[in-house]
Amino acid sequence: MKKPLSSIIHQLKRLPGVGEKSAQRLALFLLSLPRNEVHEFTREINYVRDHIRHCNNCYNFTFEDECFICTDPYRNNESLCIVAEPKDVLALERTSEYKGLYHILGGLVSPIDGIYIESLRINELVGRIKKLPLKEIILAINPTIEGEATVLYLTSFLKPFNIKLSKLAYGLPVGADIDYADDVTLQKALAGRQELV
Repeated sequence: MKKPLSSIIHQLKRLPGVGEKSAQRLALFLLSLPRNEVHEFTREINYVRDHIRHCNNCYNFTFEDECFICTDPYRNNESLCIVAEPKDVLALERTSEYKGLYHILGGLVSPIDGIYIESLRINELVGRIKKLPLKEIILAINPTIEGEATVLYLTSFLKPFNIKLSKLAYGLPVGADIDYADDVTLQKALAGRQELV
């Protein structure tokens, strides 16, 4: 006979960082909510999943053609921060330190996982560099083996554009992810970014 909470606990355990006990706590919490709140919660998840897409410019998540950052007239269009994934934009935005634009590559070079430089949004990056009046490109890439390989490629690829190229000054340990860093560490990493030669 199936245990009553086993299916919901199984589904919740699929979430990153959620183990058996956390899944059990979340399941019990969801069951304690009024029925209409649970329905609203699931409706929102379904709506977002069905309607979310990538921004036509930077590839951030959005419901429109362009995201809230690309349509913000107060953003500095002379600075472009290159990141691997939308979660990195969320982490950097939490700091309120960076006021420029972003470009999301869609991953990092990882031949073992079948991700090569051609798999990333490099052509789209070139198009944006040609259109924007850029004075600086910031590489905000995780300091992992895959991240460093991506930075090496981007550095050699972007050099001919003669735009100041910098990367975050990491107070992060090698192998750490940007989205797990605290806001102060990210602020210092942005403020102390290093120019790439």
